[in-house]
Amino acid sequence: MGLFDEVSRFLETRLEEFLRNNPHLELQALLEQLREQEQGTIRLITDLEREKQRLETEILSVAQDIKTWHLRIDKAKAAGRLDLAQAAQEREAALLRQGNQLWGQMEGARKRILQSQELLRQIQQRKQEVQAKAAQAKATQAKATSTSNWDTIGWDRGSSYSRATDPLEAQFQRLETDEELERMKRSMGR
Repeated sequence: MGLFDEVSRFLETRLEEFLRNNPHLELQALLEQLREQEQGTIRLITDLEREKQRLETEILSVAQDIKTWHLRIDKAKAAGRLDLAQAAQEREAALLRQGNQLWGQMEGARKRILQSQELLRQIQQRKQEVQAKAAQAKATQAKATSTSNWDTIGWDRGSSYSRATDPLEAQFQRLETDEELERMKRSMGR
C-alpha cells in the first residue's frame, strides 16, 4: 500500500502544481465542483420537501383520529360508560403526543429546507462569480497568447495517448532518423 500512497501523493502534487500554473483550468475544476454541489443541494431540497409533505399528510391523519376519539369520549360519557371514556381519553392523549412529535419533525424539515435553499443560493452566487472569473481568465489568456498554450494542450481532450497510432510520434521518429543519417554521413565523410 505504501507504493500506491506514494504514487497517489505524487500525482496529486503534480496535479495541484499544474492547476496552480494554469489558473483557468483550476477555475474549471472549481466550477465543476460547484455544479455537483448545486445538484446535490437541489436533490436534498426535493427530498426534504417530500418528507415535509409526508409528515403533513400524517399530521392530518392523526388530527382526524384525534377528532374521532374526542367524539367517542363525549359518547362514552353520555352513555355513562366512564371506563370507555377513560380509555378513549388515554388514546386521545397518545394521539396528541404523536401529533406533537410529527409537528416537531415537520418544523425540523421546514428549517432544513430553508437552510438548504440558502445554501443553494450561496452556491449559485459563488458559481456565477467563478464563471465570471473563468471568462475573465480565458479572455486574459487569449489576449496574452495568440498561439497555443503548450502547457495545457490536450488537457481537455478525452483521447488517450497511443505511441503506435500517434502521427506526432511518427514525425519525430522520422526527424530523429534523418538526424542520425546525417550524423553517420558526416562521420563517414571524415
